Amino acid sequence: MAEHNDLGKLGEEIAAKHLIDKGFSIRATNWRFGKDEIDIIAEKDNFLVIVEVKTRRSAIFGEPEIFVNANKQRFLIRATQVYIEKYNIEKEARFDIVSIILNTNTKQIN
Repeated sequence: MAEHNDLGKLGEEIAAKHLIDKGFSIRATNWRFGKDEIDIIAEKDNFLVIVEVKTRRSAIFGEPEIFVNANKQRFLIRATQVYIEKYNIEKEARFDIVSIILNTNTKQIN
């Protein structure tokens, strides 16, 4: 597996633990619809929470969350609509981004 894939997987594991620590229930991870993928599907306070995780080694090119572009947002919306219909979800959905910077000395989660 490529290093960036390993970093992404590690970031998703850190994000899931962070969300659980904050009182979220995790419904699914890496849920796929065709080529679209939702990193984490969680619930909290009667919301279905769709979480995109962005992990980087540094913020030299910008904070990780700025890499969730309009195209990715469209993919997330489309996959979320399918998930809601497939599982007959009657909760309001919201979209969150967990931004993680991991380097040798620190771990920053936003």
